[in-house]
Amino acid sequence: MVKIAFAASEAQIAQRAYERLTARYKAVPMEEAEVIVALGGDGFMLQTLHGTMHLDTPVYGMNCGTIGFLMNEFREDDLIERLRAAEEEVINPLSMRAECEEGEIRKALAINEVSLLRAGPQAAKLRVSIDGRTRMDELVCDGVLVSTPAGSTAYNYSARGPILPIGSDVLALTAMAAFRPRRWRGALLPSTAKVRFDVLEPEKRPVMADADSRHAGNVLWVEIASEPKVKHRILFDPGHGLEERLLREQFV
Repeated sequence: MVKIAFAASEAQIAQRAYERLTARYKAVPMEEAEVIVALGGDGFMLQTLHGTMHLDTPVYGMNCGTIGFLMNEFREDDLIERLRAAEEEVINPLSMRAECEEGEIRKALAINEVSLLRAGPQAAKLRVSIDGRTRMDELVCDGVLVSTPAGSTAYNYSARGPILPIGSDVLALTAMAAFRPRRWRGALLPSTAKVRFDVLEPEKRPVMADADSRHAGNVLWVEIASEPKVKHRILFDPGHGLEERLLREQFV
Protein backbone atom coordinates (compact mmCIF):
# COMPACT_ATOMS: atom_id res chain seq x y z
CA MET A 1 0.00 0.00 0.00
CA VAL A 2 1.29 3.46 -0.93
CA LYS A 3 1.35 5.92 1.95
CA ILE A 4 -0.66 8.91 0.70
CA ALA A 5 -1.20 12.38 2.12
CA PHE A 6 -3.97 14.51 0.61
CA ALA A 7 -4.22 18.27 0.24
CA ALA A 8 -7.08 20.25 -1.29
CA SER A 9 -7.77 23.82 -2.31
CA GLU A 10 -10.59 25.75 -0.70
CA ALA A 11 -12.82 25.26 -3.74
CA GLN A 12 -15.98 23.33 -2.89
CA ILE A 13 -15.39 20.70 -5.58
CA ALA A 14 -11.89 20.04 -4.23
CA GLN A 15 -13.12 19.84 -0.65
CA ARG A 16 -15.78 17.29 -1.58
CA ALA A 17 -13.19 15.23 -3.46
CA TYR A 18 -10.90 15.40 -0.43
CA GLU A 19 -13.62 14.01 1.84
CA ARG A 20 -14.36 11.11 -0.51
CA LEU A 21 -10.73 10.21 -1.18
CA THR A 22 -9.61 10.35 2.46
CA ALA A 23 -12.55 8.12 3.38
CA ARG A 24 -11.69 5.63 0.61
CA TYR A 25 -7.89 5.60 0.88
CA LYS A 26 -6.09 5.55 4.20
CA ALA A 27 -4.41 8.95 4.55
CA VAL A 28 -1.24 9.65 6.53
CA PRO A 29 0.36 12.93 7.67
CA MET A 30 2.49 14.63 5.02
CA GLU A 31 5.69 13.94 6.96
CA GLU A 32 5.00 10.18 6.70
CA ALA A 33 3.75 10.09 3.10
CA GLU A 34 5.45 8.48 0.11
CA VAL A 35 3.40 10.68 -2.19
CA ILE A 36 1.22 13.78 -1.78
CA VAL A 37 -2.01 14.03 -3.80
CA ALA A 38 -2.99 17.64 -4.46
CA LEU A 39 -6.62 18.39 -5.40
CA GLY A 40 -7.28 21.69 -7.16
CA GLY A 41 -5.91 23.66 -10.09
CA ASP A 42 -2.46 24.77 -11.14
CA GLY A 43 -2.40 27.56 -8.56
CA PHE A 44 -2.96 25.10 -5.74
CA MET A 45 -0.37 22.75 -7.23
CA LEU A 46 2.21 25.55 -7.08
CA GLN A 47 1.16 26.29 -3.50
CA THR A 48 1.56 22.62 -2.55
CA LEU A 49 4.98 22.33 -4.19
CA HIS A 50 6.21 25.44 -2.38
CA GLY A 51 4.78 24.25 0.93
CA THR A 52 6.23 20.73 0.80
CA MET A 53 9.64 21.22 -0.84
CA HIS A 54 11.38 20.53 2.49
CA LEU A 55 9.94 16.99 2.46
CA ASP A 56 11.42 15.80 -0.87
CA THR A 57 8.13 13.97 -1.48
CA PRO A 58 6.68 13.71 -5.00
CA VAL A 59 3.36 15.45 -5.64
CA TYR A 60 0.62 14.00 -7.84
CA GLY A 61 -2.04 16.54 -8.80
CA MET A 62 -5.64 15.82 -9.76
CA ASN A 63 -7.54 18.60 -11.46
CA CYS A 64 -10.43 20.07 -9.47
CA GLY A 65 -9.99 23.58 -10.82
CA THR A 66 -10.26 25.56 -14.02
CA ILE A 67 -6.61 25.28 -15.10
CA GLY A 68 -4.77 21.99 -14.95
CA PHE A 69 -1.52 22.05 -16.94
CA LEU A 70 0.38 20.60 -13.98
CA MET A 71 -2.47 18.28 -13.01
CA ASN A 72 -3.69 14.84 -13.96
CA GLU A 73 -7.28 13.99 -14.79
CA PHE A 74 -9.47 13.63 -11.72
CA ARG A 75 -10.61 10.07 -11.10
CA GLU A 76 -11.39 8.40 -7.80
CA ASP A 77 -10.88 4.81 -8.97
CA ASP A 78 -7.52 3.03 -9.26
CA LEU A 79 -5.57 5.76 -7.47
CA ILE A 80 -3.00 3.34 -6.05
CA GLU A 81 -2.34 1.82 -9.48
CA ARG A 82 -2.03 5.28 -11.05
CA LEU A 83 0.46 6.41 -8.43
CA ARG A 84 2.60 3.31 -8.91
CA ALA A 85 2.62 3.78 -12.70
CA ALA A 86 3.19 7.55 -12.62
CA GLU A 87 6.23 9.13 -14.29
CA GLU A 88 8.28 11.67 -12.37
CA GLU A 89 9.45 15.07 -13.63
CA VAL A 90 12.01 17.03 -11.61
CA ILE A 91 12.09 20.80 -12.04
CA ASN A 92 14.22 23.53 -10.48
CA PRO A 93 12.71 26.87 -9.45
CA LEU A 94 14.00 30.40 -9.91
CA SER A 95 15.28 32.38 -6.97
CA MET A 96 14.38 36.05 -6.65
CA ARG A 97 16.15 38.71 -4.59
CA ALA A 98 14.64 42.18 -4.61
CA GLU A 99 15.37 45.39 -2.74
CA CYS A 100 12.32 47.43 -1.81
CA GLU A 101 12.41 51.23 -1.50
CA GLU A 102 12.53 51.06 2.32
CA GLY A 103 15.74 48.97 2.08
CA GLU A 104 14.23 45.55 2.84
CA ILE A 105 15.60 42.62 0.82
CA ARG A 106 12.84 40.24 -0.22
CA LYS A 107 13.60 36.66 -1.28
CA ALA A 108 11.31 34.07 -2.88
CA LEU A 109 11.33 31.01 -5.11
CA ALA A 110 9.26 30.70 -8.29
CA ILE A 111 8.40 27.47 -10.11
CA ASN A 112 6.80 29.28 -13.07
CA GLU A 113 8.21 32.79 -13.38
CA VAL A 114 9.43 35.96 -11.74
CA SER A 115 7.74 39.04 -13.18
CA LEU A 116 8.15 42.79 -12.81
CA LEU A 117 5.10 44.96 -13.47
CA ARG A 118 4.51 48.68 -13.46
CA ALA A 119 2.75 49.76 -10.26
CA GLY A 120 1.54 53.16 -11.46
CA PRO A 121 0.06 54.91 -14.49
CA GLN A 122 3.40 55.25 -16.32
CA ALA A 123 5.37 52.48 -18.00
CA ALA A 124 8.27 50.90 -16.14
CA LYS A 125 11.79 51.93 -17.12
CA LEU A 126 14.39 49.22 -16.50
CA ARG A 127 18.07 48.50 -17.09
CA VAL A 128 18.69 44.85 -18.01
CA SER A 129 21.93 43.07 -17.06
CA ILE A 130 22.94 39.46 -17.69
CA ASP A 131 25.80 37.92 -15.69
CA GLY A 132 26.94 41.36 -14.55
CA ARG A 133 27.02 42.89 -18.04
CA THR A 134 24.49 45.52 -19.09
CA ARG A 135 22.64 44.25 -22.14
CA MET A 136 19.99 46.97 -22.40
CA ASP A 137 20.45 50.45 -20.94
CA GLU A 138 16.74 51.25 -21.02
CA LEU A 139 13.70 49.02 -21.48
CA VAL A 140 10.41 50.90 -21.29
CA CYS A 141 7.48 48.49 -20.90
CA ASP A 142 4.44 47.49 -18.89
CA GLY A 143 6.47 44.63 -17.46
CA VAL A 144 9.00 41.89 -18.02
CA LEU A 145 9.37 38.32 -16.78
CA VAL A 146 11.84 35.47 -16.59
CA SER A 147 10.24 32.04 -17.03
CA THR A 148 11.32 28.45 -16.48
CA PRO A 149 10.47 25.79 -19.08
CA ALA A 150 7.77 24.45 -16.73
CA GLY A 151 6.18 27.90 -16.53
CA SER A 152 6.62 28.84 -20.18
CA THR A 153 2.99 28.00 -21.07
CA ALA A 154 1.62 30.20 -18.28
CA TYR A 155 2.08 33.99 -18.00
CA ASN A 156 5.04 33.84 -20.40
CA TYR A 157 2.96 32.34 -23.21
CA SER A 158 0.14 34.83 -22.63
CA ALA A 159 2.74 37.58 -23.07
CA ARG A 160 3.71 35.99 -26.43
CA GLY A 161 6.85 34.40 -25.06
CA PRO A 162 8.19 31.07 -26.41
CA ILE A 163 7.26 27.64 -25.12
CA LEU A 164 10.43 25.99 -23.80
CA PRO A 165 10.98 22.20 -23.84
CA ILE A 166 11.54 20.56 -20.46
CA GLY A 167 15.24 19.78 -20.09
CA SER A 168 16.26 22.53 -22.54
CA ASP A 169 18.37 24.36 -19.89
CA VAL A 170 16.96 27.64 -21.20
CA LEU A 171 15.09 30.53 -19.58
CA ALA A 172 12.74 32.91 -21.40
CA LEU A 173 13.05 36.65 -20.82
CA THR A 174 9.82 38.15 -22.14
CA ALA A 175 8.65 41.76 -22.22
CA MET A 176 5.04 42.88 -21.90
CA ALA A 177 3.97 45.76 -24.14
CA ALA A 178 7.49 47.00 -24.82
CA PHE A 179 7.46 50.65 -25.89
CA ARG A 180 11.22 51.14 -26.21
CA PRO A 181 12.80 49.30 -27.96
CA ARG A 182 9.55 49.22 -29.91
CA ARG A 183 7.84 45.82 -29.72
CA TRP A 184 10.93 44.13 -28.31
CA ARG A 185 9.83 40.58 -27.52
CA GLY A 186 12.63 39.36 -25.28
CA ALA A 187 15.49 36.85 -25.32
CA LEU A 188 16.42 33.24 -24.65
CA LEU A 189 19.01 32.78 -21.90
CA PRO A 190 21.00 29.80 -20.62
CA SER A 191 19.62 28.41 -17.37
CA THR A 192 22.86 29.42 -15.63
CA ALA A 193 22.31 33.11 -16.41
CA LYS A 194 22.07 35.63 -13.58
CA VAL A 195 19.52 38.28 -14.56
CA ARG A 196 19.27 41.70 -12.93
CA PHE A 197 16.72 44.44 -13.50
CA ASP A 198 17.45 47.92 -12.11
CA VAL A 199 14.42 50.20 -11.85
CA LEU A 200 15.11 53.62 -13.34
CA GLU A 201 13.12 56.56 -11.96
CA PRO A 202 11.49 54.40 -9.22
CA GLU A 203 9.61 57.30 -7.62
CA LYS A 204 8.08 58.44 -10.89
CA ARG A 205 7.66 54.92 -12.34
CA PRO A 206 7.12 52.47 -9.43
CA VAL A 207 7.52 48.75 -10.12
CA MET A 208 6.38 45.66 -8.23
CA ALA A 209 7.88 42.16 -8.45
CA ASP A 210 6.09 38.82 -8.21
CA ALA A 211 7.47 35.29 -7.77
CA ASP A 212 4.60 32.80 -8.19
CA SER A 213 2.21 35.24 -6.45
CA ARG A 214 4.73 36.20 -3.76
CA HIS A 215 4.83 39.97 -4.02
CA ALA A 216 7.47 42.62 -3.41
CA GLY A 217 6.20 46.16 -3.81
CA ASN A 218 8.08 49.26 -5.01
CA VAL A 219 11.33 47.48 -5.84
CA LEU A 220 14.61 49.20 -6.72
CA TRP A 221 16.26 46.17 -8.29
CA VAL A 222 15.55 42.48 -8.79
CA GLU A 223 18.02 39.62 -9.28
CA ILE A 224 16.86 36.29 -10.74
CA ALA A 225 18.72 32.99 -11.12
CA SER A 226 17.96 29.28 -11.34
CA GLU A 227 18.17 27.43 -8.02
CA PRO A 228 19.60 23.94 -8.79
CA LYS A 229 19.76 22.99 -5.11
CA VAL A 230 15.95 22.94 -4.89
CA LYS A 231 14.17 20.14 -6.74
CA HIS A 232 10.41 19.80 -7.13
CA ARG A 233 9.19 16.28 -7.94
CA ILE A 234 5.93 16.11 -9.90
CA LEU A 235 4.13 12.90 -10.93
CA PHE A 236 2.17 12.46 -14.16
CA ASP A 237 0.17 9.63 -15.68
CA PRO A 238 2.21 7.76 -18.33
CA GLY A 239 2.23 9.58 -21.66
CA HIS A 240 0.94 12.82 -20.12
CA GLY A 241 4.11 14.34 -18.67
CA LEU A 242 5.33 17.90 -19.05
CA GLU A 243 7.35 17.19 -22.20
CA GLU A 244 4.30 15.78 -24.00
CA ARG A 245 2.07 18.60 -22.74
CA LEU A 246 4.48 21.27 -23.91
CA LEU A 247 4.68 19.69 -27.35
CA ARG A 248 0.90 19.31 -27.56
CA GLU A 249 0.36 22.94 -26.56
CA GLN A 250 2.29 24.09 -29.63
CA PHE A 251 0.07 22.19 -32.06
CA VAL A 252 -3.35 23.18 -30.74
